[in-house]
Amino acid sequence: MTEGPIHIVGGGLAGSEAAWQAAEAGAQVVLHEMRPTRRTEAHQTDRLAELVCSNSFRSDDAEANAVGLLHAEMRRLGSLVLGCADAHQTPAGGALAGDREGFAEAVTAAIGAHPRITLTRGEVAGLPPADWTSVIVATGPLTSPALAEAIGDLTGEAELSFFDAIAPIVHAETIDMSIAWRQSRYDKAGPGGDAAAYINCPMDKAEYEAFVDALLAGPKTEFKDWEHVPYFDGCLPIEVMAERGRETLRYGPMKPVGLTDPRRPQGKPHAVVQLRQDNALGTLWNLVGFQTKLKHAAQTEIFRTIPGLQKAVFARLGGLHRNTFINAPKLLDGQLRLKAQPRLRFAGQITGVEGYVESAAIGLIAGRLAAAEQLGRPLAPPPPTTALGALIAHVTGGHLPAGAGSFQPMNINYGLLPPLEREPERRGLGRRDRGRAKKRALGERALADLEAWRLAHGHAQQAADREGDAGRGVADHELAHG
Repeated sequence: MTEGPIHIVGGGLAGSEAAWQAAEAGAQVVLHEMRPTRRTEAHQTDRLAELVCSNSFRSDDAEANAVGLLHAEMRRLGSLVLGCADAHQTPAGGALAGDREGFAEAVTAAIGAHPRITLTRGEVAGLPPADWTSVIVATGPLTSPALAEAIGDLTGEAELSFFDAIAPIVHAETIDMSIAWRQSRYDKAGPGGDAAAYINCPMDKAEYEAFVDALLAGPKTEFKDWEHVPYFDGCLPIEVMAERGRETLRYGPMKPVGLTDPRRPQGKPHAVVQLRQDNALGTLWNLVGFQTKLKHAAQTEIFRTIPGLQKAVFARLGGLHRNTFINAPKLLDGQLRLKAQPRLRFAGQITGVEGYVESAAIGLIAGRLAAAEQLGRPLAPPPPTTALGALIAHVTGGHLPAGAGSFQPMNINYGLLPPLEREPERRGLGRRDRGRAKKRALGERALADLEAWRLAHGHAQQAADREGDAGRGVADHELAHG
């Protein structure tokens, strides 16, 4: 047990969700939001949980989309963010979108009305005071410079990134291995002893020239005025490399040296696109050196011209943008606490997740973990077979392969969940229906395992639920705890 309230720094989606969950569990909470005392370049209001970019929470299909599954799990655990989004949704087809102002007003009202939450306005400059025994840092991609500097000093500046250099990631099962092959450059075994650690996609000269032309002509996303994202030689967008000369890629990430295509015994490929295993499960592979500012539709079209990736399904597309985040797998323990100073927990985008829903999801779990610790009620994170547990495993290192290099942010996707022990019956089904059957089975397992976790660990939470007024600014059914 810890003394004093839980202090939560940051009133975005993650911080608001963490505050709500901790308070609903019975803890006293102080939520610190620096706006309007100190403004950011991106926010327009002083409301909590302001939607800075899109108003979409993405797909709400729990049977066929991983983020829809995450929605379902969060609703079952009484998510404030999902409850307010549901109450203020706008037409968006199969997606969940919300009225921007109504959503933020609802979150702000719910937090302000909760008897166990104190909202205070003002910047937390530097590390939180030493007498704050339980802290959740949920400051997002626009962490104030003073706090970012303090975190960098505490963790080592190299462990704090101020931008994403993201390469696309594909689902392994969608790579055509009749074209691609497994081999490490010069057959060199890495730390894991695997001399065939990469998947290689070959290109002849004509394919390479057409690929370079497409990169140069493809539409790019421009940086926002406030991002000020630097280009470093180690993370140049692939299209910027192509602009430096038509052969640059062949001497960079697409160099064919040290590789022999078993289907071309008489010659080497002109160029090679390499994919590296991205998670310990082996279900996700990233395109090495392919960080990019190409717009998403262009990425899908252009990267599917790569031999072996014609039918690739992308778990994540590439990007380069401002986003303060820590090297979470190295710095955090399984309870989202900073190993160097366990009184500090982290939540939201700063942990290395992408997206509104994912940020709120980490806040949800961080709030519950902090409350359980404060109240002396041990709580384990949800199992990795759930979408919530899979995200926690991602940011705490459970999914990184041995010898992994740099850590990069990730959206929720089915590739983060462990494979099914038994595949669903798919005989007689087309490819699309087979895929949907598998996703449905993963979702059913996730919701069943979440319910088992909730029943095993949620008795104290359920008691707190009964004590609270479920209607604090949001309708009862929107905040029901499953």
